[in-house]
Amino acid sequence: MSQAGTIGGGGSGPLPPDVPTTFVTNSGNAIPAANILNILATDTTANNDNGINDTGAGNTVTILLTNRATNGISTVDGSTQNIITLPLGAAGTYMVYGNVQAFASSIPGSAAYSFSGAYRSDGVTATILGTEYHDTFQDASMSTTDIDLTATGNSAVLNVNGIAATNISWNALLEYRQVN
Repeated sequence: MSQAGTIGGGGSGPLPPDVPTTFVTNSGNAIPAANILNILATDTTANNDNGINDTGAGNTVTILLTNRATNGISTVDGSTQNIITLPLGAAGTYMVYGNVQAFASSIPGSAAYSFSGAYRSDGVTATILGTEYHDTFQDASMSTTDIDLTATGNSAVLNVNGIAATNISWNALLEYRQVN
């Protein structure tokens, strides 16, 4: 048996448009302007158990990778430098984890670290729970570099330690989970 004719013929209601007219997000809607919709992505320290969220405004949808912070710095000496500070906010327990990479082109030398640690916050002061743990992968020329987690005020702080008279480029990713 053959089916010929118009699909949906005789049905009621308008046909949907050929191009979507509104993109609904978790927080607002985006409407294409001249059939152009901008899709952007960014990191945010905002807490979201799913680790991802989206917003819409004007003709832009923004994808948010939540519960994370990234940063890059350079060190030129052996001092300890803050690379990421994460404000903890409300009272609760916070688990932080991530990785750090380092490169010194003048040596040359490379290092990489993975880390994890935990904090308790009373909403005013952060307290480190136990000792942070990290894995270290280094060239011999980078054996004096290091990372550590500390607390300042009500913030979790990730620090890096360079080498005297050596320019080192650092890049870090810190992610967290929390319960209040």
